[in-house]
Amino acid sequence: MKVLLCPDSFKDALDAEEAAKAMAQGIQRAAPNAITQLCPLADGGEGSLDALIAATHAERRTLTVQDALGRPRQAAWGWLSEQRTAFIELAEASGLQHLTHAERSALHTTTFGVGELFLAALDAGATHALLLLGGSATNDAGAGMLQALGATLLDAQGQPLPPGGGALQQLATLDLSTLDPRLAELRVEAAVDVDNPLLGERGASAVFGPQKGATDADVATLDRALGHFADLTAKALGRDDRELPGAGAAGGMGFAAHCFLNATLTPGIEMIMQQANFAQLLNDADLVITGEGRLDGQSLAGKTPIGVSRAAKRQGKPVIVLAGSLGDGWQACTEEGVTAAFALADGLMTLEQALPRTAELLADRCESIARLWLASR
Repeated sequence: MKVLLCPDSFKDALDAEEAAKAMAQGIQRAAPNAITQLCPLADGGEGSLDALIAATHAERRTLTVQDALGRPRQAAWGWLSEQRTAFIELAEASGLQHLTHAERSALHTTTFGVGELFLAALDAGATHALLLLGGSATNDAGAGMLQALGATLLDAQGQPLPPGGGALQQLATLDLSTLDPRLAELRVEAAVDVDNPLLGERGASAVFGPQKGATDADVATLDRALGHFADLTAKALGRDDRELPGAGAAGGMGFAAHCFLNATLTPGIEMIMQQANFAQLLNDADLVITGEGRLDGQSLAGKTPIGVSRAAKRQGKPVIVLAGSLGDGWQACTEEGVTAAFALADGLMTLEQALPRTAELLADRCESIARLWLASR
């Protein structure tokens, strides 16, 4: 019995590696001779850097950068020296998790720290970078990152533009000629887990702004500001990418990555599975178990369990999904290769009661799955 254990993180409870280890404990209780392969995964959001480092054994480096409010913080990034490849997670520098609820301010938060991580990668000699977009506290369409990388953004009085998406309303000059010239030799892939455009009802501001502290009035302001930024960008580049699927990811960082870093936008789970050599691991497995905090209809947009299930379906491998909860529309996931899905709770319990028991519940479910698998054989 060869079991591939490839969960995402269970938010506020376990990271992906901890979840995989808990799963393995349950399998071993029922089947001591089973071969378990642990492959922690992520979909481009928070925790993706850890998953990439675990999958590739990259070196973990740290750098003092500005957080989303301009304060210093230690941000991690990954470095594969032989491949001259850097792993940069936006949330490490500009993540929502680093701000208290009262500090969330979509009008003023900046991606400047992400640009500082790119500079560190360039200083190390990077020729390839994987940019992980997710968990952002920002809605500045990458303007802060551009400033850190040397671009000139000025208002009508010729003054440097202050941080934040709201300030983009005052942008009068966008000069890309001052960008760090080393960027021309850097191949960038950006991991996204949404397909939203930059603007409008499905845009960055309307869909994701409220969770970053934006009021209804702020959303309208930000949408106008990002629209103005897109106008100036189109004039500077000679093309208009505001409708690009994924442009609205991470407060418009998908737009910035594509326009200014010439990045390709890739579903995050596919990028991370490729780096983890997932196809080969899958080929060697009899059974696949994955999971994350919630499985529902929205998971079809590119969440980890669906990425795993689609890959497994191509190889005819059964996939079990373990989730903290099963939400509306989860049944549609069976059409994407999910063989069966189970919620973790073993009785009535609140979220507060369930979180500290997540490892225990994962192990118990995996023990039951292994016993059922062995009985069926």
